[in-house]
Amino acid sequence: MDIIGIIPARFASTRFPGKPLAPLGSKPVIQHVYERAAKVLDAVYVATDDERISSAVKAFGGNVVMTSANHRSGTDRIREAMEKIGSGCDVIINIQGDEPFVSPVQIKALCDCFDDKATQIATLGIAFKHDMVAISNPNSPKIVVDNNGYAMYFSRSVIPFVRGAEANEWAGHYPFLKHIGLYGYRRKVLEEITCLPPSSLEMAENLEQLRWLQNGYRIKVGITDIETIGIDTPGDLEKAEAYLASQTACNRE
Repeated sequence: MDIIGIIPARFASTRFPGKPLAPLGSKPVIQHVYERAAKVLDAVYVATDDERISSAVKAFGGNVVMTSANHRSGTDRIREAMEKIGSGCDVIINIQGDEPFVSPVQIKALCDCFDDKATQIATLGIAFKHDMVAISNPNSPKIVVDNNGYAMYFSRSVIPFVRGAEANEWAGHYPFLKHIGLYGYRRKVLEEITCLPPSSLEMAENLEQLRWLQNGYRIKVGITDIETIGIDTPGDLEKAEAYLASQTACNRE
């Protein structure tokens, strides 16, 4: 099975303009992401609409594909990049450009989902700790899966509702699952889902994956025990710097 990785990256972030090029340690954020993905995947590309990002990727020896500035989502950008790459790949892995600590183990878990021929789309989930504050955070979407590991629903609300228990005790009654925003798609499925209009559930929750579920696509959920550290704001970058420094210190010991 031929699998490639594509990292969508744009400069014009509302909360943190230019974050793919923000320095983290001795490298820009996008280089950290690229190098981690390249440990697992034989072919990795950055898909961008910005020449500054393109130049930075080429400078560290990475592959880059220039795409339109008018895409509604990273998924649309990935579809264009896939067509320009011209690879006859079977599966495309979507790796977020603001996840500098994405683990090769996570990417491998996502790839393994496609060993099941029924998998059309794959993503990852991680068990929440018994912390209802974290579980209740609408910025951490929750997943409910069926007995075969396929997503039944994603929500910013706490799902499922635990009847007969106080809300602050729900974590002790059900293993809540947090969504991690890595995706994989079979080539034909990626072509199909990028032609779909926004759905009512997607617009209600502002979660693109609900468009796919609402249109009948099945999403396999791989389980990981590794948390991601995304960068959305300059404050997140400061936390990432501290984390990188701690990791570097541990590796020296």
